[in-house]
Amino acid sequence: MRARVIVFPVKGRNWCFSRSIEPLVSDSASASASQTPSTLKDLWKKYKSNANDKAIANPLAANAELLIDFVSTKMNRAWIGLEKSPQGSFKNKLHGLGLKLLARVKPSEIFLKSISTEVTGVEVKYPSSLNARLVRRRLRHIAMRGSVIHKKYLYGSVTLLPLTSAFTVLPLPNIPFFWCLFRTYSHWRALKGSEKLLQLVSDSSVTPSSTTDGNENEHIDCQHGSKEIFDSPYVLQPSKALEELLRYGGEREGLKECAILDICKTFDLNTNDVLKYRGST
Repeated sequence: MRARVIVFPVKGRNWCFSRSIEPLVSDSASASASQTPSTLKDLWKKYKSNANDKAIANPLAANAELLIDFVSTKMNRAWIGLEKSPQGSFKNKLHGLGLKLLARVKPSEIFLKSISTEVTGVEVKYPSSLNARLVRRRLRHIAMRGSVIHKKYLYGSVTLLPLTSAFTVLPLPNIPFFWCLFRTYSHWRALKGSEKLLQLVSDSSVTPSSTTDGNENEHIDCQHGSKEIFDSPYVLQPSKALEELLRYGGEREGLKECAILDICKTFDLNTNDVLKYRGST
Protein backbone atom coordinates (compact mmCIF):
# COMPACT_ATOMS: atom_id res chain seq x y z
CA MET A 1 0.00 0.00 0.00
CA ARG A 2 1.37 3.40 -1.05
CA ALA A 3 0.69 6.48 1.09
CA ARG A 4 0.43 9.98 -0.39
CA VAL A 5 2.17 12.56 1.80
CA ILE A 6 1.81 16.31 1.30
CA VAL A 7 4.71 18.50 2.44
CA PHE A 8 4.78 22.31 2.41
CA PRO A 9 6.06 25.23 4.54
CA VAL A 10 3.49 26.80 6.88
CA LYS A 11 5.51 29.51 8.60
CA GLY A 12 9.23 30.03 8.15
CA ARG A 13 11.04 26.77 8.87
CA ASN A 14 7.86 25.24 10.25
CA TRP A 15 6.65 22.69 7.68
CA CYS A 16 3.46 20.68 7.44
CA PHE A 17 3.60 16.90 6.95
CA SER A 18 0.21 15.31 6.37
CA ARG A 19 -1.10 12.16 4.74
CA SER A 20 -4.00 12.39 2.33
CA ILE A 21 -7.29 10.87 3.44
CA GLU A 22 -7.83 7.87 1.20
CA PRO A 23 -11.01 5.74 1.12
CA LEU A 24 -8.97 2.58 0.59
CA VAL A 25 -7.09 3.23 3.83
CA SER A 26 -10.35 3.59 5.75
CA ASP A 27 -11.71 0.40 4.20
CA SER A 28 -8.58 -1.57 5.07
CA ALA A 29 -8.67 -0.20 8.61
CA SER A 30 -12.28 -1.32 8.99
CA ALA A 31 -11.39 -4.77 7.66
CA SER A 32 -8.49 -4.99 10.10
CA ALA A 33 -10.75 -3.93 12.98
CA SER A 34 -13.26 -6.64 12.07
CA GLN A 35 -10.50 -9.29 12.41
CA THR A 36 -9.54 -8.08 15.89
CA PRO A 37 -10.89 -10.31 18.70
CA SER A 38 -13.84 -8.73 20.50
CA THR A 39 -13.62 -10.67 23.77
CA LEU A 40 -10.83 -11.77 26.09
CA LYS A 41 -11.67 -15.40 25.27
CA ASP A 42 -11.21 -14.80 21.54
CA LEU A 43 -8.04 -12.85 22.27
CA TRP A 44 -6.56 -15.75 24.22
CA LYS A 45 -7.44 -18.21 21.42
CA LYS A 46 -5.78 -15.98 18.84
CA TYR A 47 -2.79 -15.52 21.14
CA LYS A 48 -2.24 -19.28 21.43
CA SER A 49 -2.80 -19.72 17.71
CA ASN A 50 -0.06 -17.19 16.90
CA ALA A 51 2.30 -18.79 19.41
CA ASN A 52 1.90 -22.23 17.77
CA ASP A 53 1.91 -20.98 14.17
CA LYS A 54 5.32 -21.79 12.68
CA ALA A 55 4.59 -19.57 9.68
CA ILE A 56 4.86 -16.48 11.92
CA ALA A 57 8.50 -15.40 12.15
CA ASN A 58 8.10 -13.46 15.42
CA PRO A 59 5.11 -14.68 17.46
CA LEU A 60 5.93 -12.33 20.36
CA ALA A 61 5.74 -9.24 18.14
CA ALA A 62 2.57 -10.54 16.47
CA ASN A 63 0.88 -11.06 19.84
CA ALA A 64 1.99 -7.62 21.00
CA GLU A 65 0.33 -6.08 17.91
CA LEU A 66 -2.76 -8.20 18.57
CA LEU A 67 -3.01 -6.95 22.15
CA ILE A 68 -2.55 -3.32 21.08
CA ASP A 69 -5.24 -3.68 18.39
CA PHE A 70 -7.59 -5.27 20.95
CA VAL A 71 -7.09 -2.42 23.43
CA SER A 72 -7.39 0.27 20.74
CA THR A 73 -10.65 -1.26 19.48
CA LYS A 74 -12.08 -1.19 23.00
CA MET A 75 -11.01 2.44 23.44
CA ASN A 76 -12.54 3.44 20.10
CA ARG A 77 -15.86 1.85 21.00
CA ALA A 78 -15.85 3.56 24.40
CA TRP A 79 -15.07 6.89 22.73
CA ILE A 80 -17.94 6.45 20.27
CA GLY A 81 -20.23 5.74 23.22
CA LEU A 82 -19.18 9.00 24.89
CA GLU A 83 -19.67 10.90 21.64
CA LYS A 84 -23.24 9.65 21.29
CA SER A 85 -24.17 10.43 24.90
CA PRO A 86 -26.97 12.99 25.54
CA GLN A 87 -26.04 16.66 25.63
CA GLY A 88 -25.24 17.87 29.15
CA SER A 89 -24.81 14.39 30.60
CA PHE A 90 -21.73 13.31 32.56
CA LYS A 91 -20.50 11.17 29.66
CA ASN A 92 -20.95 14.11 27.30
CA LYS A 93 -18.80 16.26 29.60
CA LEU A 94 -16.16 13.52 29.61
CA HIS A 95 -16.22 13.62 25.82
CA GLY A 96 -15.67 17.37 25.89
CA LEU A 97 -12.71 16.92 28.24
CA GLY A 98 -11.31 14.28 25.92
CA LEU A 99 -11.54 16.65 22.95
CA LYS A 100 -9.58 19.29 24.87
CA LEU A 101 -6.88 16.76 25.71
CA LEU A 102 -6.71 15.50 22.11
CA ALA A 103 -6.32 19.08 20.88
CA ARG A 104 -2.96 19.16 22.68
CA VAL A 105 -1.58 16.22 20.66
CA LYS A 106 1.07 17.53 18.25
CA PRO A 107 0.32 17.25 14.52
CA SER A 108 3.63 15.51 13.84
CA GLU A 109 2.50 12.66 16.10
CA ILE A 110 -0.77 12.37 14.18
CA PHE A 111 1.16 12.23 10.91
CA LEU A 112 3.57 9.53 12.11
CA LYS A 113 0.67 7.45 13.42
CA SER A 114 -0.85 7.49 9.93
CA ILE A 115 2.20 5.62 8.52
CA SER A 116 1.15 2.10 9.39
CA THR A 117 3.22 -1.06 9.00
CA GLU A 118 1.15 -1.96 5.91
CA VAL A 119 2.59 1.01 3.99
CA THR A 120 5.09 -0.18 1.38
CA GLY A 121 5.86 3.17 -0.24
CA VAL A 122 5.27 6.91 0.01
CA GLU A 123 4.40 9.38 -2.73
CA VAL A 124 5.57 12.79 -1.56
CA LYS A 125 4.01 15.91 -3.09
CA TYR A 126 5.75 19.21 -2.38
CA PRO A 127 5.88 22.74 -3.86
CA SER A 128 7.86 22.83 -7.10
CA SER A 129 10.06 25.67 -5.76
CA LEU A 130 11.56 23.43 -3.08
CA ASN A 131 14.60 21.25 -3.58
CA ALA A 132 13.85 17.51 -3.63
CA ARG A 133 16.89 16.71 -1.46
CA LEU A 134 15.73 19.21 1.15
CA VAL A 135 12.26 17.63 1.23
CA ARG A 136 13.72 14.18 1.69
CA ARG A 137 16.07 15.48 4.38
CA ARG A 138 13.16 17.01 6.29
CA LEU A 139 11.21 13.75 6.03
CA ARG A 140 14.17 11.82 7.43
CA HIS A 141 14.55 14.40 10.20
CA ILE A 142 10.94 14.14 11.36
CA ALA A 143 11.18 10.33 11.25
CA MET A 144 14.45 10.20 13.22
CA ARG A 145 13.27 12.79 15.74
CA GLY A 146 9.95 10.97 16.15
CA SER A 147 11.64 7.63 16.81
CA VAL A 148 13.65 9.17 19.65
CA ILE A 149 10.89 11.28 21.21
CA HIS A 150 8.09 8.72 21.06
CA LYS A 151 10.29 5.94 22.40
CA LYS A 152 11.07 8.12 25.44
CA TYR A 153 7.43 9.08 25.99
CA LEU A 154 6.30 5.50 25.44
CA TYR A 155 8.45 4.33 28.35
CA GLY A 156 7.14 7.21 30.46
CA SER A 157 3.50 6.39 29.71
CA VAL A 158 4.02 2.70 30.49
CA THR A 159 5.62 3.66 33.81
CA LEU A 160 2.58 5.76 34.75
CA LEU A 161 0.05 3.00 34.00
CA PRO A 162 0.49 1.11 37.32
CA LEU A 163 0.37 4.38 39.27
CA THR A 164 -2.82 5.66 37.64
CA SER A 165 -4.49 2.25 37.98
CA ALA A 166 -4.62 2.90 41.74
CA PHE A 167 -7.41 5.42 41.10
CA THR A 168 -9.80 2.56 40.22
CA VAL A 169 -10.80 2.42 43.90
CA LEU A 170 -12.62 5.74 43.45
CA PRO A 171 -16.30 5.68 42.41
CA LEU A 172 -15.57 8.00 39.45
CA PRO A 173 -14.22 6.93 36.02
CA ASN A 174 -10.46 6.50 36.11
CA ILE A 175 -9.68 9.25 33.59
CA PRO A 176 -5.91 9.43 34.36
CA PHE A 177 -5.52 5.70 33.69
CA PHE A 178 -7.40 5.73 30.39
CA TRP A 179 -5.52 8.84 29.27
CA CYS A 180 -2.17 7.18 30.03
CA LEU A 181 -3.39 4.06 28.26
CA PHE A 182 -4.30 6.09 25.19
CA ARG A 183 -0.98 7.95 25.25
CA THR A 184 0.86 4.63 25.50
CA TYR A 185 -0.97 3.36 22.43
CA SER A 186 -0.48 6.66 20.58
CA HIS A 187 3.27 6.80 21.24
CA TRP A 188 3.61 3.15 20.21
CA ARG A 189 1.92 3.82 16.87
CA ALA A 190 3.94 7.01 16.31
CA LEU A 191 7.16 5.12 17.09
CA LYS A 192 6.31 2.39 14.61
CA GLY A 193 5.33 5.01 12.03
CA SER A 194 8.65 6.81 12.56
CA GLU A 195 10.61 3.61 12.05
CA LYS A 196 8.61 2.71 8.94
CA LEU A 197 8.96 6.18 7.38
CA LEU A 198 12.69 6.25 8.12
CA GLN A 199 13.06 2.83 6.50
CA LEU A 200 11.24 3.98 3.35
CA VAL A 201 13.03 7.30 2.81
CA SER A 202 16.45 5.94 3.81
CA ASP A 203 16.49 3.02 1.38
CA SER A 204 19.89 3.50 -0.27
CA SER A 205 19.49 0.50 -2.58
CA VAL A 206 17.42 2.54 -5.05
CA THR A 207 17.57 6.04 -6.49
CA PRO A 208 14.60 8.16 -5.43
CA SER A 209 12.09 8.37 -8.28
CA SER A 210 10.65 11.72 -9.25
CA THR A 211 7.83 12.95 -11.43
CA THR A 212 6.77 16.37 -12.65
CA ASP A 213 3.09 17.19 -12.76
CA GLY A 214 1.66 19.27 -15.59
CA ASN A 215 -1.88 20.48 -16.17
CA GLU A 216 -3.65 17.17 -15.81
CA ASN A 217 -1.10 14.52 -16.78
CA GLU A 218 2.07 13.50 -15.00
CA HIS A 219 5.25 13.14 -17.04
CA ILE A 220 7.77 10.64 -15.76
CA ASP A 221 11.35 11.79 -15.46
CA CYS A 222 13.43 10.51 -18.36
CA GLN A 223 15.86 8.74 -16.02
CA HIS A 224 13.18 6.44 -14.60
CA GLY A 225 10.58 4.16 -16.11
CA SER A 226 7.02 3.78 -14.85
CA LYS A 227 7.74 0.35 -13.35
CA GLU A 228 10.74 1.70 -11.41
CA ILE A 229 8.63 4.53 -10.00
CA PHE A 230 5.91 2.10 -8.98
CA ASP A 231 8.43 -0.19 -7.23
CA SER A 232 10.39 2.60 -5.55
CA PRO A 233 9.82 2.94 -1.77
CA TYR A 234 9.43 6.70 -2.14
CA VAL A 235 8.52 9.03 -5.00
CA LEU A 236 9.30 12.74 -4.83
CA GLN A 237 6.71 14.64 -6.87
CA PRO A 238 6.92 18.45 -7.21
CA SER A 239 3.49 20.04 -7.55
CA LYS A 240 2.86 23.26 -9.44
CA ALA A 241 -0.71 23.36 -8.09
CA LEU A 242 0.59 23.33 -4.51
CA GLU A 243 3.15 26.01 -5.38
CA GLU A 244 0.41 28.29 -6.74
CA LEU A 245 -1.72 27.88 -3.61
CA LEU A 246 1.26 28.79 -1.42
CA ARG A 247 2.18 31.79 -3.57
CA TYR A 248 -1.24 33.42 -3.32
CA GLY A 249 -1.86 32.47 0.29
CA GLY A 250 1.46 33.35 1.87
CA GLU A 251 2.21 36.26 4.19
CA ARG A 252 4.93 37.25 6.67
CA GLU A 253 3.10 35.64 9.59
CA GLY A 254 2.71 32.38 7.66
CA LEU A 255 0.05 30.86 5.46
CA LYS A 256 -3.41 32.35 5.61
CA GLU A 257 -6.14 30.10 6.96
CA CYS A 258 -8.04 30.37 3.67
CA ALA A 259 -4.97 29.08 1.80
CA ILE A 260 -4.66 26.14 4.19
CA LEU A 261 -8.34 25.32 3.67
CA ASP A 262 -7.83 25.35 -0.11
CA ILE A 263 -4.80 23.06 0.18
CA CYS A 264 -6.72 20.65 2.42
CA LYS A 265 -9.62 20.56 -0.06
CA THR A 266 -7.35 20.07 -3.08
CA PHE A 267 -5.18 17.32 -1.60
CA ASP A 268 -7.74 15.65 0.73
CA LEU A 269 -6.08 16.57 4.02
CA ASN A 270 -7.55 16.73 7.52
CA THR A 271 -8.08 20.47 8.08
CA ASN A 272 -7.85 20.37 11.89
CA ASP A 273 -4.55 18.49 11.79
CA VAL A 274 -3.00 20.86 9.24
CA LEU A 275 -4.13 23.99 11.11
CA LYS A 276 -2.27 22.72 14.18
CA TYR A 277 1.02 23.22 12.37
CA ARG A 278 0.54 27.01 12.39
CA GLY A 279 0.85 27.14 16.16
CA SER A 280 3.25 24.24 16.67
CA THR A 281 6.97 24.72 17.29
